[in-house]
Amino acid sequence: MDTLGLLVMAYPVVMALVWLTGGVYFWYRRERGQAGVDEPPLPADAPLVSVLVPCHDEGANVRETLTAALEQSWPSLEVVAVDDGSTDDTWEQMLALAAEQPRLRVIRLRTNEGKAVALRTAALAARSDILVCVDGDSLLDEHAVAWLASHLLTTARVGAVAGNPRIRNRSTLLGRLQVGEFSAIVGLTRRAQRTYGRVFTVSGAVCAFRRAALHRVGWWSDTAVTEDIDISWRLQRDHWDVRYEPRALCGILTPESVGGLWRQRRRWARGGLQTLVRHAPSLLSWRRRRMWPVLLESVVSIAWALAACAVVAATTVGVLAEGVAAGTPLTDLGVDLGNAVVRWTGVVVAVVCLLQFAVSRRIEAPYEPAGDRTLVWLVWYPLAYWLISMLAAVAAVLTLGWRTPRGRATWSSPDRGLVTAVPAGEPS
Repeated sequence: MDTLGLLVMAYPVVMALVWLTGGVYFWYRRERGQAGVDEPPLPADAPLVSVLVPCHDEGANVRETLTAALEQSWPSLEVVAVDDGSTDDTWEQMLALAAEQPRLRVIRLRTNEGKAVALRTAALAARSDILVCVDGDSLLDEHAVAWLASHLLTTARVGAVAGNPRIRNRSTLLGRLQVGEFSAIVGLTRRAQRTYGRVFTVSGAVCAFRRAALHRVGWWSDTAVTEDIDISWRLQRDHWDVRYEPRALCGILTPESVGGLWRQRRRWARGGLQTLVRHAPSLLSWRRRRMWPVLLESVVSIAWALAACAVVAATTVGVLAEGVAAGTPLTDLGVDLGNAVVRWTGVVVAVVCLLQFAVSRRIEAPYEPAGDRTLVWLVWYPLAYWLISMLAAVAAVLTLGWRTPRGRATWSSPDRGLVTAVPAGEPS
């Protein structure tokens, strides 16, 4: 168990170093001297871009979301919003705004069909070959569409582009910690994956697609728990290029309760596991070798979660058994257990987390609101991230999270947090 425990502690360190190396290379080649640029290049003959906004019970946010989408700097734009069986006043809010905004078209689905169906409905109604997708609570930065569209217009091989979601609600400790996650973990991971060849997933909160690419792979799957992960793998399996654009900023709301965060991460883990089981067999051929790093990372991460859970359980049982046999008080047993789990490897993990914090703080600073100091909280999140990831992955495996849901994967209103403390996220 000591060898297995060492491997369990080594995995986060190794992955952090991989992300750091790839993230720094991406920054050096593509962002150095350009991060935070306010004005993207706008072509004189800019084609029409369609912004698709699927909504379910977003009455509190939808008007602000649609307004931000309509106020893009891109000169030729339409917004297509779909109300997917909402039970609040989402539809009334959408209708009222559509009466004021001629570039906004709204569609209503009477029953909850799921996000994938809502996206397909919006895409069929859209008139453009470039489709930008945002969630019903997302606030696009005014230049986000321009940055996303620039990739699809310059290279025909690009099938999708992932944007850069930024946390809006930072009024609680949990919200601030997730600012750290999106900087130290998500941002570096996407940069590294793009450097090494393939991206695990576009962000469902802000991304862009080429219509022809979606048509070739069969559009979004209505049985996928996480349609964004599934479509990312299917596009890359079909040899489309998926890119990451950190300047395409979008403010999002995130859970600020432990229960809401757990439900979100468990769903992400189930979606990742389901996608892995669905597509792994078709990715083993030599022609699809560029997907192997993402495939390997997915398999190893699940194996690590199961091994880590086993190590923690075995260590706990062993320490308790020895302590009870020796008549050690319970208070001393707690100290012994902490020493057994952490030991010297905990110091190594902490040092690597600090390094990851320092690098990501430097890379992500241009994308944070001017004067915002919330990033200081991210020094704590890498440690918590691995614990949450471990538990969510184990829960997905134990609940047969790889199985396809019966019928469509519908959605429910998630935890949107308590208070929105900062704007959508303007570069300083």
